[in-house]
Amino acid sequence: MPAAFVRIIAISRKEFLHLVHDRLTFGMVVMIPLFQLVLFGYTINTDVRHIPAAVADNLNSGFSRQLILDLEATQILDFNQMATSPQHLESLIQDGVVSAGLYIPHDGEQRYYEGEGRPLVQLLVDGSDTTLAAAVRQLSNFSFQPGSTVANQSQSQQIAVRLLYNPERRAALFTVPGLLGVILTMTMVMFTSIAIVRERERGNMELLITTPVRNLELMLGKIIPYIGIGLIQVSVILFLGVLLFNIPVAGKLLAIYTVCLIFIVANLTLGLTISTLARNQLAAMQMFIFIFLPSMLLSGFMFPFVAMPKIAQLLAEILPLTHFLRIIRGIVLRGETLNGVAIDILYLIGFAMFFLLVSAVRFSKRLD
Repeated sequence: MPAAFVRIIAISRKEFLHLVHDRLTFGMVVMIPLFQLVLFGYTINTDVRHIPAAVADNLNSGFSRQLILDLEATQILDFNQMATSPQHLESLIQDGVVSAGLYIPHDGEQRYYEGEGRPLVQLLVDGSDTTLAAAVRQLSNFSFQPGSTVANQSQSQQIAVRLLYNPERRAALFTVPGLLGVILTMTMVMFTSIAIVRERERGNMELLITTPVRNLELMLGKIIPYIGIGLIQVSVILFLGVLLFNIPVAGKLLAIYTVCLIFIVANLTLGLTISTLARNQLAAMQMFIFIFLPSMLLSGFMFPFVAMPKIAQLLAEILPLTHFLRIIRGIVLRGETLNGVAIDILYLIGFAMFFLLVSAVRFSKRLD
């Protein structure tokens, strides 16, 4: 027993020294819990506030302006866009410019004082995000009393809330398109993050040294097979989403596959960059987790993007999943066109090109 105890202590000491000298692993041990606790502790928030909204004020009087100010005082809506009609409000919501729209008819004040039970205004909401829609639906109980005037007590509901794109409030309509991005991120980045490391650990790097293959050619050759795998995953998820969850695909399939192709390439190039940085597969997986968790939690997949602090939103804008979720939900649920999401598409293209060049520059056909 004393000899076995000594051997156990010796092995533990050796393993501890290995962890201390492995800066990447030691850094992950400290930084992962610290980073995740601070970041997610401040950003995970289901209490949605300051939702971007537009207003179409056809009344344009002191009554309507007071109503808008009182609604903003609830801190649920921020009216930062002006519209001319309910159709204009719907187009702004469809394009993703705002998430809600307030329509004040020209007889809104007359309805208030007559007290016939008709709603004063109509509130259009992007119902695809069920959490956001639930926060806005709270305003259906809003009671407006301009100045010292007491409203007619027969006024039952002052705001009529209309949910667009998901009137049944089914969570699957919001979750399934998001899962498409999460699954592609998880598989594509994970597969390629160990690609170069695996070549080095299996001894295949010696064969690559003797070949005339250039760095950029090697990087492209590594990601092409996974592009086909990614497109197969897209087909499976879309098919099951329609079959099992009855997801209505409002946009064109060509647009969906085009965007998914760009997103797949962006994730593959990110994984290749991780592969050139990591010394072994364990380190590659640690770096993958360090990137995947913020992508899943900050992109708007699990928690409303508008509920996060501005700093967290700026950080989330760096992640490709954030842009992809905006695109895919806009196309699938709202029938958005590629022109309407051009800015997010251009970012994904730039992201893919940047990390493809970084991985090609960092890779070296050397044994060390």
